[in-house]
Amino acid sequence: MIRTENLTKIYGGVKAVDDLTITVARGEVFGFVGPNGSGKTTTIGMLVGLIEPSGGKCFIDDIDVTHKPLEAKKITGYLPDGIGFYPAMTARQNLKYFSKFYGMGDRDADARISELLDYVGLGGVEKPTGDFSRGMRQRLGLAQALLNDPQVIFMDEPTNGLDPQGVVTFRHIIKDLAVKGKTIFFSSHILEDVRQVSTVIGVISQGRIVAQGTTDAVRREMLKDDLTTIVVRVRGEMPKLSLAQIVSADYRDGTAVLRTQGDVRDAISDELFQRGVHVRELRVEERSLEDVFLETVYGGASS
Repeated sequence: MIRTENLTKIYGGVKAVDDLTITVARGEVFGFVGPNGSGKTTTIGMLVGLIEPSGGKCFIDDIDVTHKPLEAKKITGYLPDGIGFYPAMTARQNLKYFSKFYGMGDRDADARISELLDYVGLGGVEKPTGDFSRGMRQRLGLAQALLNDPQVIFMDEPTNGLDPQGVVTFRHIIKDLAVKGKTIFFSSHILEDVRQVSTVIGVISQGRIVAQGTTDAVRREMLKDDLTTIVVRVRGEMPKLSLAQIVSADYRDGTAVLRTQGDVRDAISDELFQRGVHVRELRVEERSLEDVFLETVYGGASS
């Protein structure tokens, strides 16, 4: 449904997007995650036909966006980061104005607008959009993106700046749109947003895709080694183990944190049993997606 081939954008000799190749199947929710300035907004701009690529191609349902932007726009909706509206007009008046760009008649437009305002929780709100909160503007922006009942919906940082309730509301809406068969491509620098709603994740850093796939596949792809972390707790003093598969070990207070070549818990258990040591805990510790993500794109920084 969404496909890029070596998509590239250069500004002043700097590659904002560098040789990007991704595929999003029909009905998937693609979470595009990366730090600020990594190329997410530029990529979406090219996919919706607002930015011309410096190289490569992008397609929506096999429509070449660069050469047939209007045809692509007929089946896409777009919620940009920081969307603006005519501040003196109500939500309904703004949407009625935008409906003209889709050639919608008054009766069809009015029915669709009422449906969408109810859907995003703005039904009955008559005040000017200039008085809207950030969350209300985001919900109205989503209604605008859905006006033409698009097959594909692009959202650029849809939860940025929202309060916790607004974030939860947007997550629910994204999940509901997916149930209705929409293909969704949304960007975020907040890993939890992506993890909560995505079926597929793409991680971008400095304009390049560093991993893509399911959550587990991305975590494995971003791991810088294939070592296993094993935590052992025993009763009394923890002896030093002699297994050749142990690459590194940290022993303290009756506990050992081991980095090993493979899952060698059985061998650890056997050695401790032979030494007469009572094992209280023996487990593999999986590194979280967040830990791996931070290490990959921030070099281990926590923010």
